[in-house]
Amino acid sequence: QLQFVESGGGLVQPGGSLRLSCVVSGDTLNYYAVGWFRQVPGKQREGILCMSRAHNSAYYAESVKGRFTISRDNAKNTVYLQMNSLKPEDTATYYCSVAPPGEAYHYWGQGTQVTVSS
Repeated sequence: QLQFVESGGGLVQPGGSLRLSCVVSGDTLNYYAVGWFRQVPGKQREGILCMSRAHNSAYYAESVKGRFTISRDNAKNTVYLQMNSLKPEDTATYYCSVAPPGEAYHYWGQGTQVTVSS
């Protein structure tokens, strides 16, 4: 049973930075592609970034290009999301997930809240 513990969220001013972490337990991370998603109340969950097993990253959301970076440390079973130049519209609950080869992302943790406000 995969479990996720996301952390690093909080309140930050516009233009600020945060680094989210996601510790994955229950299996070896290097078997999976990893991704970050976010959701605001009343809207569907949005994919932001993903990274393949080969550490190739891809953006789902144009709005975060040049500002957000995904990374992974398989030895620590941890996925990171570095968020820079944060904007109020980045306010959301952020989730990490993993995808086994050939499958979609469908494992979810509790998420971590990010609020960008002055």
